[in-house]
Amino acid sequence: MHAPPTAPRTRRRTRALGFAALAVAMLMSVPTAQTAFGEEVQAVPGGGDLGPNVHVFDPSTPDIQGKVDEIFKKQESAQFGSDRYALMFKPGTYDNINAQIGFYTQIAGLGLNPNDTTFNGDVTVDAGWFDGNATQNFWRSAENLTLNPVSGTNRWAVSQAAPFRRMHVKGGLNLAPDGYGWASGGYIADSKIDGEVGPYSQQQWYTRDSSVGGWGNGVWNMTFSGVEGAPANSFPEPPYTTLDTTPISREKPFLYLDGDDYKVFVPEKRENARGVSWANGTPAGESIPLDQFYVVKEGADAATINAAVEQGLHLLFTPGVYHVDETININRADTVALGLGLATIIPDNGVTAIKVGDVSGVKLAGLLVDAGPVNSETLIEVGPENASADHSANPTSLQDVFVRIGGAGPGKATTSIVVNSDDTIIDHTWVWRADHGEGWGWETNRADYGVRVNGDDVLATGLFVEHFNKYDVEWYGERGRTIFFQNEKAYDAPNQEAIQNGDTKGYAAYRVDDSVEQHEGWGMGSYCYYNVDPTIIQGHGFKAPVKPGVKFHSLLVVSLGGNGQYEHVINDVGSPTSGPDTIPSQVVNFP
Repeated sequence: MHAPPTAPRTRRRTRALGFAALAVAMLMSVPTAQTAFGEEVQAVPGGGDLGPNVHVFDPSTPDIQGKVDEIFKKQESAQFGSDRYALMFKPGTYDNINAQIGFYTQIAGLGLNPNDTTFNGDVTVDAGWFDGNATQNFWRSAENLTLNPVSGTNRWAVSQAAPFRRMHVKGGLNLAPDGYGWASGGYIADSKIDGEVGPYSQQQWYTRDSSVGGWGNGVWNMTFSGVEGAPANSFPEPPYTTLDTTPISREKPFLYLDGDDYKVFVPEKRENARGVSWANGTPAGESIPLDQFYVVKEGADAATINAAVEQGLHLLFTPGVYHVDETININRADTVALGLGLATIIPDNGVTAIKVGDVSGVKLAGLLVDAGPVNSETLIEVGPENASADHSANPTSLQDVFVRIGGAGPGKATTSIVVNSDDTIIDHTWVWRADHGEGWGWETNRADYGVRVNGDDVLATGLFVEHFNKYDVEWYGERGRTIFFQNEKAYDAPNQEAIQNGDTKGYAAYRVDDSVEQHEGWGMGSYCYYNVDPTIIQGHGFKAPVKPGVKFHSLLVVSLGGNGQYEHVINDVGSPTSGPDTIPSQVVNFP
């Protein structure tokens, strides 16, 4: 991939024509389709069952607790395992449930509203498997349920890639493990917690478009946008960054039951949202019947997936691991590609896993892309190079789309996610170059860049990007905005020379190109833990041009245990870090 332009860009925006796809309703009656050469090929069927790794329960299902416990036993410590599960609960009331959720497990209600499916019980994440330390409780989710916790408070002790969406907790929510060991960041959206949220040891957290009965404390960085009941903006002490509304948001698509029929609900875009989308009953949006989806199951190949999209079908990836030997191309507007149970895509032979055309309204959600051992130049591309169409009325969105490089085995990628299309929404992503597991090391899982944004008017809400060999985030597009950013620089840098960036000590965690005139960020932190060589100096956590239109609110840098130090927070502004586990320097506003 060529390096992005360094000179200021003049982007000529053109209105997308938004061609409608062929009537999908006709697909089931058409057994064949024609290729470009006129041959007839078998059409890809829509609909069907959800495969062996989706477990569907109703209140009369025998021994629900036993089945949930069986899956948890398999998944509790299976951090880099290959099993994937979705636990789906039909509308109704379930008594005496404690659903403990391990790795690669999604639990969700199948109602159109979270209040349709109620547990008189808990959905629990704890850290007994890791001696009470929750900093590696990744890759799991809870969605679309109402909980009446047995003790009055539900425990959800997670770190990255563990979303809590469309949940109603009729009580409190504890974000720390039993014993209050460490936890390292998470995400709540479109949820109502009637009682208080207690972060306790949680280092950072982002909550969007929700309602809380109170918020207990903050450690480093607690950020809120569009949250009723959120604490007042007070960064740095306590470390709360609060926006009254979220400028643009669209909730994640989800599977539900309409009678006996499965459908996927696609919520509408919201502007200046505050509070949950479902407060008045049915949320605004579109329901798509399952027969308009290609239900992807393990063993499916990229050619069939691409044929399904070309044919007019959406994609529903059932829980599993999918190797693709060619890129999944999504070039049709409004296509939904939804994964269940942390469905995982591994690109073989260095291909890009997913490419989205410069079209409006594509929804990528609930997917983990795991880099293969042959280097991929990119793993996900949204829009081709020099994309210019206007998608402001109907943006493409990435929601709970995660990237992993190494950890489960050797993996390499030059740049993980490239966003070329204007107006894209990145809503909760964890882009991670592994610092533990199998197949990691400074060159073993080489990955220079995490996220690169070339498109204009791109909004990131909940951006977690960590451990890249060079820049974790680079931003070239105009009018970009980020609400909440969490970063750790690569632990495993062998020495100062390995991270040297010309005359600069290290690569910034988040860099805005000098050509950019307008950019804004809120609630953003970068941390270093150079444990291989604790003498390493990082020049700054953030780099941006000094211009009236470039603004940052609530920036911080942290040296963990004094392993490495930052000289400044942004550019040459901010005092050096020093000493163990301290946050001696913060910049509330820049410039």
